[in-house]
Amino acid sequence: MSDSRPVLAVDIGGTKLAAGLVEPAGRVLTWSQVPTPVGIDAEQLWRTLDVLLTDVMDGAAVSVDGLAGCGCGCGGPMEWPAGVVSPLNIPAWRAFPLRSRLVQRLPGIPVRVHNDAICLVAGEHWRGAGRGRDNVLGMVVSTGVGGGLVLDGRLIAGATGNAGHIGHVVVDPDTGPVCACGGRGCLEAIARGPGLVAWAQAEGWRPDHKDATAKELADDGALGHPVGIAAMRRAGRALGIAIASAAALCDLEVVSVGGGLSQAGTLLFDPLEEALRAHARLPFTKGVTVVPAALGQSAGLVGAAALLFAADRYWTAD
Repeated sequence: MSDSRPVLAVDIGGTKLAAGLVEPAGRVLTWSQVPTPVGIDAEQLWRTLDVLLTDVMDGAAVSVDGLAGCGCGCGGPMEWPAGVVSPLNIPAWRAFPLRSRLVQRLPGIPVRVHNDAICLVAGEHWRGAGRGRDNVLGMVVSTGVGGGLVLDGRLIAGATGNAGHIGHVVVDPDTGPVCACGGRGCLEAIARGPGLVAWAQAEGWRPDHKDATAKELADDGALGHPVGIAAMRRAGRALGIAIASAAALCDLEVVSVGGGLSQAGTLLFDPLEEALRAHARLPFTKGVTVVPAALGQSAGLVGAAALLFAADRYWTAD
């Protein structure tokens, strides 16, 4: 796309709703976020998002005509490219027509919706840790665990647009917890933030704190709390096993890990590396590099913009 106007980029997850304006070179000009509401219905959630979009546009004095388009990443799974979403970690939206609602809200400009983790890998490949590499896995580790794949320099959509959904690779089929997808032992069931909190509370960490968060758990682990350390090790080990499988399947160069839990640092990445190296034994898997998302918390917004600005690599529909 050759357009000097910014893209309105949107990132919808189980923890937060974020929106911002991204320029053609990938720089985030302005952005804002709100917590993802819980216990509300589909229309109330849409109104929350609508208010956020209005605030971002009004704050930058930008009208719809001043936008090159809208790119949106949302938790999956979804019907793609229709953008009908049913995020496992946002119960209010089941078969919610997100793309068509955004088209109605932003008439006259192109609107593209993809999985939030696919947007992360697009952003990291375009302007982040995967820049200059052709084979990249991007992961979001937060309220859920998602993934997206760039192979041979192009985003892989798959049969239904859900390719790369590494959160539902099974890493512990015998004793792992039941997953929201209905399976047992999925990576997401073990490594997602709320799952780690539930596990830690069963082990005696803050058992009476109903609103305890994975960030608090990681912070306590960094201070030496044994359950916090064990929880991050549990998540890191599961991530390392899943990444080893993905590296063997896809012949990867770089894995970029974003999302809230990635901010736990070495507490998470050290056991991840240990498990990865224990399981990635083939010569071509040993060279894979796992890094925190270089774009940090803005990776999803940059990737959502890439669906328009670099559509030749990251958008295969329309």
